[in-house]
Amino acid sequence: MDSLIASAARALAAGDTLAALQRVALRDDAPALALRGIAMAQLGEHPRARGLLRRAARAFGPREALARARCAVADAEIALAMRELSASTRALDAATATLDARGDAANAAHARLIAVRRALLLGRLAAAREALQRLEGAALPPAHAAIAGLAAAELSLRMMRSGPARAALAQAAGAAARARNPLLLAEIEAAQARLAQPAARRLTASGSRPLPLAEVEALFATDALVVDGCRRGLRMAGAWVPLARRPVLFTLLHALAAAWPGDIARDALIAAAFRMRHPDETHRARLRVELGRLRALARPWAAIEATPGGYRLLPHDAREVAVLVPPIDGHQAALLALLSDGAAWSTAALALALDTSQRSVQRALAELEADGRAQSRSHGRTRRWIAAPPPGFATTLLLPAVPAPA
Repeated sequence: MDSLIASAARALAAGDTLAALQRVALRDDAPALALRGIAMAQLGEHPRARGLLRRAARAFGPREALARARCAVADAEIALAMRELSASTRALDAATATLDARGDAANAAHARLIAVRRALLLGRLAAAREALQRLEGAALPPAHAAIAGLAAAELSLRMMRSGPARAALAQAAGAAARARNPLLLAEIEAAQARLAQPAARRLTASGSRPLPLAEVEALFATDALVVDGCRRGLRMAGAWVPLARRPVLFTLLHALAAAWPGDIARDALIAAAFRMRHPDETHRARLRVELGRLRALARPWAAIEATPGGYRLLPHDAREVAVLVPPIDGHQAALLALLSDGAAWSTAALALALDTSQRSVQRALAELEADGRAQSRSHGRTRRWIAAPPPGFATTLLLPAVPAPA
């Protein structure tokens, strides 16, 4: 490795992208192309960066397996930044195996961290936790240790454990300071600031009250019956009943909980669950069927009692009922949470992350664009969507993931 390549690599590792480009901007050999590609990725020029890295991989040739594996890892990170989540991970897995076999532990760890970040983005918490556990005890370079700390903090936040998240962010900040990487330090500071921001709202008789993540966590530790509108389910004493795939049942449960300790009229339940303003006997019969299904799910923790005016939720042992809703209004809340990371998303990637249809995502994006809360770039297959982070709330609880059991 010549001195200019070595100097550019050190500049990239320190986050000094422009200094790295100054050293290799006029060179077209394979190492210089690879470094230019990484530098362009750091500047946000992802399509150009991908082209440079693929040229570098071809220039290295079949005998340079280690260099080609490093290019594949960089290409996978660009795919993650571009939110190309539907692509296969076989190339990344093969590159990780090559890096392990050739003794490049640092880049192998980086490849595994890319896999962790992808799993977190898709809400696959078990896979992310398993991958992070494989990195525990490894002698990571400071920059990689900072990224691992950020990933561990995100995993803890997604599992609604604020204490471990703070500890992981503190460790990440120390590692980023040792790495002297201003980009990582800025990302860690932003993550630390989000911990103090409202993560949900609790409905009360007088309106709603914002709750930071620590208060949400404390509420879950009580024996209250919590109807969680952020993750759309029922939580009780560590038990979790997901209802995201059963929207009618969740709507009925939410309406009953919002009316607690009183009851709610039958017609109001029909209007909320079935969107019928003028119900007839068929709608009332369907309401009885759906409430029977909800009774069966909630039976260990609460009963649903018929009253002269409608129906009432009765938690066992006179427990309190708490209703959580997202920190922002609207059915596009989870979509906005994903867009608020500042990256450009395709509709296909958003549909994959939200586990819904692409057409549903397109309709929601059109509504957000009409409201001025989302913007599109380009057209056709290259169209991408972005949104500025809405100030004053954390997106953690809005992300589409099933919380792990306590």
